Amino acid sequence: MAPVLRLNLAPKLKRPLSLWNPLDYLRLLYWVFFFPQALRWYVDTFGGGYIREGEINWRKGWELLRKNAIQRQLLFQGLVLTVVTTLAIYLIFQTVNISINWFGVVFGVVVGMALGVEGSVEESVAFSVAFGVAFGVAFGVAFGVAFGVAFGVAGGIAGGISVSVAGGIAFGAAFGVAFGVAGGIMVGVAGGIAFGVAVLRPGTWLIGSTLNLRIIRNGSWLLPRITPLPLPNLVGRLENWLQNDWETGLYNTNELLAYTLQFIPVVQAVNRVLAKIPSDQLIWAVSRLAANPFDWNIVRFASASLDKTLKSRFVRDFFFFLWFFFLPRSWGEGLQTRFNTDTRLDTPARAAAAGFWHLHEKELVKAVEAFTVVRSLLYGEEMYTLAQTLAAFDKAQKPASIAAIQVPPFPQEPLLRPITWKILTNLRRVVEDVQFVNRSASRSARSLALNRALGELTKILNQADTLPQAERGLIIDITQTWKESLLQITGEVGEISITKPVVNPYVVGDPIQGHLFIGREDIIRQLEELWVMGNQLQSIVLYGHRRMGKTSILLNAANCLGSQIQLAYVNLLRLGDSPQGVGEVLMAICDEIAQTIKLPPPADADLLNLPYRTFERYLKQVEANIEGGLIIALDEFEKIEDLIEAKKIPIDFMGFLRGLVQMSSKIAFAFAGLHTLEEMTADYFQPFFASVIPIHVSFQERTATRQILANPGNEDFPLDYIPEALDEIYALTHGQPYLVQLLGFQLVRGYNDFVFEQGRSRDAVFTLEDVEAVINDPEFFKRGRYYFDGVWGQAARGAEGQQAIVRILAPYPEGLSLDALAQSTGMNDADLQEALNTLKRHDVVEEIQGNWRIMVELFRRWVLQQ
Repeated sequence: MAPVLRLNLAPKLKRPLSLWNPLDYLRLLYWVFFFPQALRWYVDTFGGGYIREGEINWRKGWELLRKNAIQRQLLFQGLVLTVVTTLAIYLIFQTVNISINWFGVVFGVVVGMALGVEGSVEESVAFSVAFGVAFGVAFGVAFGVAFGVAFGVAGGIAGGISVSVAGGIAFGAAFGVAFGVAGGIMVGVAGGIAFGVAVLRPGTWLIGSTLNLRIIRNGSWLLPRITPLPLPNLVGRLENWLQNDWETGLYNTNELLAYTLQFIPVVQAVNRVLAKIPSDQLIWAVSRLAANPFDWNIVRFASASLDKTLKSRFVRDFFFFLWFFFLPRSWGEGLQTRFNTDTRLDTPARAAAAGFWHLHEKELVKAVEAFTVVRSLLYGEEMYTLAQTLAAFDKAQKPASIAAIQVPPFPQEPLLRPITWKILTNLRRVVEDVQFVNRSASRSARSLALNRALGELTKILNQADTLPQAERGLIIDITQTWKESLLQITGEVGEISITKPVVNPYVVGDPIQGHLFIGREDIIRQLEELWVMGNQLQSIVLYGHRRMGKTSILLNAANCLGSQIQLAYVNLLRLGDSPQGVGEVLMAICDEIAQTIKLPPPADADLLNLPYRTFERYLKQVEANIEGGLIIALDEFEKIEDLIEAKKIPIDFMGFLRGLVQMSSKIAFAFAGLHTLEEMTADYFQPFFASVIPIHVSFQERTATRQILANPGNEDFPLDYIPEALDEIYALTHGQPYLVQLLGFQLVRGYNDFVFEQGRSRDAVFTLEDVEAVINDPEFFKRGRYYFDGVWGQAARGAEGQQAIVRILAPYPEGLSLDALAQSTGMNDADLQEALNTLKRHDVVEEIQGNWRIMVELFRRWVLQQ
């Protein structure tokens, strides 16, 4: 298949126009009447850049003229050309006794200048020449022709045609009716037809169609640039291009929109091809159509009906011009409402195009409605969520409403709009910071959070040019609105200064309690559902890797239980070897229960002589003395297995515990350990399987990690992080709580040493360099050995080959495929998969797109050092 021809329809001029070259004036005259789009190209190429309609005003126009010599020269050349052309026509007309209306010449130039100053220089030149000649030489039918030419030139300058042709024809028809009433039927009809002919340029179409029937020639001066009449075979040719190479085909449609008025064939071809595109490629194809269109109406009419829109525009403008002369405006309103010009959602292609169009027009309710239709398609859910998220952001105008935003979950990769989601992630950070500003009582913490938010917004505005066009304007509006809103409260929040060493809010090693406990809302919520909201207390097992925060969760769970539910915490590691056997274990549990509910424990002798019976009677007393309920939390539950294997306590202890779990609706157990109960190897753990609810304690989410670091429980924490530093810490730790706290602790410690021990000054904001300095310190991995040794030691137990797999994966941050692992380890498929599943269950490795990799980057680096 031959490659698709890449059109290049722009003018081929390599230099600015010269004031002293007569051929350049002829070129300019040709541009004005036969290739007005070239004026836009000329200003964009040589005159400092073309400014689109709607973005220019008279102030910008004068400023451009003052600063830009090329644009001043072009304006002067246009004025010279108007006078010279009119004089030439005068000399020709004088031979046939037709006079020139010099007042009309001046009037046309003034009108052109007025319209051009309000617009741009290229528009000023086109209007001046076209209107000057039109008003100077035109009478009767000739007036219709000349004024029609001027109208066509005006449309060509704007680029594209869209629905303006219908307006031009409507004006011609109304012109004919009005002047027919005023000056006679023949004059009116002739003038109106002449106007329409001048807009449509049938002569140009006829010559250009003949010469471009088989192929569109790049650089051909005979290509019809100014006629909206469809060129023969153009629709089929475009359709073939788009089907064979969508990207090159779209490039060619933009060339035609930019340098001709062939809007209608382009729309027809695009719609035909979109209707044939497979559903799994449809949203991507429409996104490419909306990536950088010369005229956004091409996206609009991939959904809306161009035919009905043209008819509606004709009716509107026809009756508007007649109303201008003598008819009531209401005559046309009824007819116009018969044509539905709204976007259509009746096919996936139209719905997808409507979604991108409404995003561009900042009509988010309609965008959400459109993307709802295509949610089931590839990238459909992503675009639906994107529109929903932007709608939520757009509604928020003040700090209070920004803080109240409920951000929907973001989609996972692969993404259609990765840059947009990166910016939306920044906006989500702003929401989190504003929420903290609203709830914090600390002036310093509020100031830092506000500064972070303003910094994020400034960064977004600086990066706005990288956003896709469809949502760019909307995101810029949202960002500017938020920034202006937050700047208004900067005075209320105030500035801070640090005059003494910062109290370190991060806790390394010990359980975190009280206001320093942040995050884990999902697990706390589950515990509330099981222990507070239900009719019966449920026993649970918290399982997860070492240093994941299980103990902190148990110790802080009591804060969410209310006054009716109490929690007795027992650390089984304190039992030691338990030489007194099961009685000593139950004695430790009774002591903690007694301290919690203020009920004296049984005598030690009774527990040692009749441990099961004595403990059961004590629990019945507990049940009778509590109004609500009691949670007995047994931490480090693997200790029980160790004691059973050491024959310190009998095997039937687990059956006894199971009976206790089922004994009362007011008493429940919470077990915490490294494994699920299913992983307990001995048969005596089997009875427990159906008696408790497992809850996995894994890594912190990115948002929680960021909150722990940037907004620790100490309300007066005066230090801050740049967003990239927070992201880097998450990338290094994967949200592992112990490592997150250790990094934060070392950062604060380093700041205090640098500023107050060494007496040097620095910003109170941690950067990427600060994070790198901490983890590159050889002492860091020594301080983190409790976590690293624990993970490594656990990999030595259970399925064979776990440590070997970890060693092989360590040099590869992106991981290795299953085949590569099998080859490197020499393990058979069954043993390898069992070992990988165990490591995955223990949060050591993960599988991403077919590759197995170590989850925690710092652990990977630690393994490399061993």
